[in-house]
Amino acid sequence: MDKNSNAPPEELQARVEKLQKAMAARDVGGALIVQKTDLFYFSGTGQQGVLYIPVEGSVLLMVVKDYERARAETGIKDVVPLSSVKKIPQILADFDFPKVDCLGMELDVLPVNLYFQYKSLFKQAEIVDISTEIRLLRAVKSDFEVAKIRKAAELSDKLAAKVPEFLVAGKTEVELAGELEGYARTLGHQGIVRMRLWGSELFYGHLLSGASAAVPSYLASPTGGQGVSTVIAQGAGYKKIVAGEPVLVDYVFTYDGYLSDHARIFSIGKVSQDLLTAHEAMLEIMDEVTHFAQPGMETGILYETMVELAIKKGYADSFMGVGERRIRFTGHGVGLELDEFPFIAKGQKLCLEEGMVIAFEPKTIFPGKGVVGIENTHLVTQNGLEPLTQYPDEICVVPQ
Repeated sequence: MDKNSNAPPEELQARVEKLQKAMAARDVGGALIVQKTDLFYFSGTGQQGVLYIPVEGSVLLMVVKDYERARAETGIKDVVPLSSVKKIPQILADFDFPKVDCLGMELDVLPVNLYFQYKSLFKQAEIVDISTEIRLLRAVKSDFEVAKIRKAAELSDKLAAKVPEFLVAGKTEVELAGELEGYARTLGHQGIVRMRLWGSELFYGHLLSGASAAVPSYLASPTGGQGVSTVIAQGAGYKKIVAGEPVLVDYVFTYDGYLSDHARIFSIGKVSQDLLTAHEAMLEIMDEVTHFAQPGMETGILYETMVELAIKKGYADSFMGVGERRIRFTGHGVGLELDEFPFIAKGQKLCLEEGMVIAFEPKTIFPGKGVVGIENTHLVTQNGLEPLTQYPDEICVVPQ
């Protein structure tokens, strides 16, 4: 862990104050933060616990495990051990927090049984969903967060540059994935890519070759892959890589918790002309939307723009998937989780804002042949988008 990885107290305080302002606008008297990523965002520690944020004043971190480690990691002043959630009301009373009529929680991810447990503990309060306010806050990154994502993007490029060294015909996808992921760990990759959507899970990302890249899966992604078993049913599998096919390396790098989403196409020898032409079309879409996007623009408009470009270029039936279950987004926010606001998706009204970090991922899927396309992470600035990932966009051809 980098010695400067912990968010400073003033950073945490600024985040808390923004949430308190949003809570006040809804007459929410207090919020209990229990989701792991949100807890880290507001407290600076990933230890198991519950963070209480009153609508005004100082916060209280109650730690289940590990208390001593949490105290060392957090920038929060008031930290107490918590042996049972049943004791939360009494602990809050001991700290002179008044009872509230409206209590915010992350109802988008809170399990139903836990909801009922908290409801029984705070009988006097209406429990309301505070997750949208939290996610909108997290969508706009501070300078501290942008620096982390810049470093993650730099390491994404470094990982991509390693692919040609390992890419050999006859090697299985999972062998190549293991070598690259081992290298990523030496660079500090945390090994876990967090996603908020229920049931979503990802291990580094997708490394897929040829026809296996076009195999769909349950994941909210244009690519799937066979995987190593039907239990996971996505990602690298046992298919052997052969010359002349596109090899998709769509990996997420994590640095101090922050993510960079990055996809490039490699091949041993040249791919067919139709795949090469399709890849060049995806690069053109990326270039056009990157220059078109500006602060204040609705993300749904960006989605429609990318789809219209794909149609004009002749890829209406293969852009972002095939058939009725194709993905209805072309990009997403990136931060501590892979599926953050904003979503570059059909019908979305949320506008781009300076400080947001988004990944565009125009890809086209050819069943039986493979996937081509690209993904880059961008910072929204007052002048437009700044690409954070810099590895060359063209297909990287490794000699046979």
